Amino acid sequence: MSDDPRQWVVCLCAEWCGACREYRPLFEQVARANPDFRFAWVDIEDHADIADDFEVETFPTLLVAGADGTRFVGPLLPHAETLSRLLSALQPAQVATPAVSTLLAALHLAPERFEAGQGGSRAR
Repeated sequence: MSDDPRQWVVCLCAEWCGACREYRPLFEQVARANPDFRFAWVDIEDHADIADDFEVETFPTLLVAGADGTRFVGPLLPHAETLSRLLSALQPAQVATPAVSTLLAALHLAPERFEAGQGGSRAR
């Protein structure tokens, strides 16, 4: 388990989603430009065990959360500038829901399976 204190920025996506496929390189670009956060790409179908409780209906859906709670969860326009603005204007953390806690626990156990933009392997 990682002791990294940075907040996670998680894109909840699906491989079949064209908007998600187009967004991924932009998401990774933002990840490289924001080393104060950890970025993850989670396919909600491949990782239903940790993503189903989010009931994602709109792609991409973003989660920004960490040990102190959830700062944002919801759909976001798939533009690098929109994500960058969101990260620069985050609100104080709210208590994490069980779904957020489950997903963060999975990310902490195997971050290399999900990290985006840090030169790591892609989620399988």
